[in-house]
Amino acid sequence: MRAITIEATEEMLLVLQYEIRRSKEARYDHRLHAVLLVAQGMSAPKVAQFLGDGTRTVQYWVRRFNAEGLSGLVEGERPGRFARLSESQFERIGVILRESPRSQGMTATLWDGKTLAEWLRCNLAVKLSVRQCQRVFRRLGFRQAQAMPAHRPC
Repeated sequence: MRAITIEATEEMLLVLQYEIRRSKEARYDHRLHAVLLVAQGMSAPKVAQFLGDGTRTVQYWVRRFNAEGLSGLVEGERPGRFARLSESQFERIGVILRESPRSQGMTATLWDGKTLAEWLRCNLAVKLSVRQCQRVFRRLGFRQAQAMPAHRPC
């Protein structure tokens, strides 16, 4: 009997690993499989290599399972990084953006990501990148205006 194989193995491995990590349920099932393999006697490094995870990750899952049971394998909240701007600062920025940058001591005539980043650094001691400032515009419902040329062609 011929062994069954999967074509384009390297590519398919990436696709399958992506699919496993795509949803909370799939990641939970993946952790279950890892813990099951360890429970059946396979070492954590072997399980990690077999499933494409880090050894420490598999060890962490097993420790959590031993301490908390199945609930230890459920994915927790991922809150992300703390916001650099408070809600009151966002409100203040919303007011400032309705004014001219020059009225705020800036040299620019229109607000853009670079001008807002500089204003935040000088006035609120907050350092945001130009891209983050562009997200601030979007969150506050502003559209960035394009500077008009000084003269228009005929």
